[in-house]
Amino acid sequence: MKTIPKPPMIILGINAHHADSSACLVRDGRIVAAAEEERFLRIKHWAGFPSEAIRYCLREANVSLSEIDYVAVNQNSRDNLIRKIVYLLARRPTISLVLSKLRNRRSRAGVEMLLRRTSLAGSFRGEVIYVEHHQAHLSSAFHMSPFEEAVAVSIDGFGDFASAAWGSGRNTTLSIDGRVYFPHSLGVFYQAITQHLGFPQYGDEYKVMGLAPYGKPRYLDAMRQIVRTKKDGTYALDLSFFRHHRDEVTLQWTDGPPIPGEMFSPKLETLLGPRRKCDEPLDDRHSDIASSVQAMYEEAFFHLLNTLHSRYRISNLALAGGCAMNSVANGKIRQFTPFRRVYVQAAAGDAGGAIGAAFVQWHKLGGGRDFVMDHAFLGPQYSPPEVARLLDERREEIDAAGCAVEHIHNERELCSRVAKVIAEGKVIGWFQGRMEWGPRALGNRSIVCDPRRADMKTILNAKIKRRESFRPFAPSVLADAVSEWFEDDDAVPFMMQVFQIRKEKRPLIPAVTHVDGSGRLQTVSREANPRYYALIEAFREISGIPIVLNTSFNENEPIVCRPDEALDCFLRTKMDVLVLGTTYIQR
Repeated sequence: MKTIPKPPMIILGINAHHADSSACLVRDGRIVAAAEEERFLRIKHWAGFPSEAIRYCLREANVSLSEIDYVAVNQNSRDNLIRKIVYLLARRPTISLVLSKLRNRRSRAGVEMLLRRTSLAGSFRGEVIYVEHHQAHLSSAFHMSPFEEAVAVSIDGFGDFASAAWGSGRNTTLSIDGRVYFPHSLGVFYQAITQHLGFPQYGDEYKVMGLAPYGKPRYLDAMRQIVRTKKDGTYALDLSFFRHHRDEVTLQWTDGPPIPGEMFSPKLETLLGPRRKCDEPLDDRHSDIASSVQAMYEEAFFHLLNTLHSRYRISNLALAGGCAMNSVANGKIRQFTPFRRVYVQAAAGDAGGAIGAAFVQWHKLGGGRDFVMDHAFLGPQYSPPEVARLLDERREEIDAAGCAVEHIHNERELCSRVAKVIAEGKVIGWFQGRMEWGPRALGNRSIVCDPRRADMKTILNAKIKRRESFRPFAPSVLADAVSEWFEDDDAVPFMMQVFQIRKEKRPLIPAVTHVDGSGRLQTVSREANPRYYALIEAFREISGIPIVLNTSFNENEPIVCRPDEALDCFLRTKMDVLVLGTTYIQR
C-alpha cells in the first residue's frame, strides 16, 4: 500500500455508472461537499460518471485534482467473485445476460481515464480504491450516525452480487456478518410489483408507497408465495415470478436516466391479475396490491430486524440502501422491533454510497470519528451579488410577468412577511443557502405552503406539481413540537420516517395528513437550519401551528440547484411568491 499522506488527507468519494451518480469530498474525516449529478445535468436519477458533481466538490473545497489523495468508488466487481462463478455454472443464464453483465462491468472501469477527461485543474496523482457496494452503504449509515454502537443494515436491489448486508459498528470499526445474495432481493420484489402496477420509471416505488394506504392487504397471501421468510431472518424469492436471474433485463446505467427492464415473468399476472397499463385508471385492485406489497416488504423487513436484534442485543439501528428510502416501514421500526433509535442518512440510496466509500477508506487508514451528519446542506450556495446579477439580466422578463421585487435584509421581517402570505394560502418558492444532499427538499430548495388548508394538495397540483392525487405532501415541524403533534418523538431531520399524526391534531393540518392519518415528517432544529426554523416559528406565531407543508422546489425535474432554475420554475408555473435569499418576488 502507498504511504499514507500527511494531513490534510483528502478523499473524493464517487457513485459512478449507476443510478443517482454522485460525488462527495472528505477532508480529514469531515464532509466538505456532496451533490448528485442530476442537479447539474437536470436529468432525474442520472447514471454515469459524476463529472459536474466532482467539479463542484473540488471548487467548494478549493482544491485541485492533484491534491486528492484517494478516489473511493462505490463498487468493486471483484467482491463475491466465487459466488458469481458458482451461480453462472449452476444456473446457466442466457448468454445475452452474461454479455450484458460484462459490458456493464467494463463501463465502470477506467476511473483515472474518466477523471482525465473531465478537464479538471491538475492531474490525478493519488490512488483509486474500489469499495464493495454494501460495505459503502453500511459505512454511510453507521459512520454518519450519532451512535457509538449500532446494528447497521443495508437493503436494496443489487450491488456487487448482493442485495442486503448487515453487521455491527462500534466507534470506527464496522463488521459485515451476513448478506443476501443474487438473485434474491426485496428491492427487486418491490420494483417488480411497481412495474406490474403500471409505474415503469426508475424510482417509482415511492408512488406505490403513497398508493398503499388507499387499499387493503388482500393480496398478502399471494405476496407470501412470491417472498418467503427464512428461519435465519433472511428471505428468498420464488424465482418463477421473475426474469432478472435468467434473461437479459435491459438496464441503462451510462450517461443518461436509468431505464430499468421488466423484472417480472408472466406468472405474476396469473397470480395477481393483468398488469396495469400506464394510462389506465387506478382501481381498488391496484390499491390493494400496493397495500399488499408494502405489507409483505414490512413483514420481511421486520423479520430480519428482529432476528438481528436478538443476535446483537444493541438498541440502535443505522439503515442504508435503496430500501431504506421506504419511510413508511422505517417509521414503524420502534413499533414492531425492539430497536429504540433509528438513523437513516439523507441519501440512503446509491448516491450515499459515495460518502460510504470515502469513509471506508478514511477509517481503513486509521482515521478517527468525530463527524455526524445531522444536516444535509452540503451542496452549492449562491451569493447575493450572484442573485442580483440574475435579476438584472432577467429584469424585463420579471416585469413582463407583473412581479414586484423587494430586498428584505432583516431576517425577522423576511420570515414574518413570508409566514403571513403562507397563512393567506399562497404558494412560496423558498431558496436559501446550500442545496440539500439527497432526494428530499429540507428547507433550502423547498416549496412551502399552509398545512391547514384541506384544498392545498389540489392547489399545488394545479399550480405546479401536476402529480398523482394520491401522493401526500410532507410536514416540516419544529423539533420541540414533534411529540405534541405526532405519535413518536424521534428526530427525523431527513424526512426518512413516516409517523402517525395524533388523532386530535389531524383536522388542524389536513394538507399534510395522509389518508391513513400519517405524515412523512421532517424535524427542523434551530441549529441545523436557523432561517427555515425562523420561518416556521413565524408561522406558529400567526397560526398556532408549528408546521408548514414542504415539498420539493421543482416541476417534474430534479430539485432546483441554481437561482436561475428557481426563477425559471417560478415564472413558468403559478407560484405566488419566490424568495431568493433576501430577495422577495411576488406576482
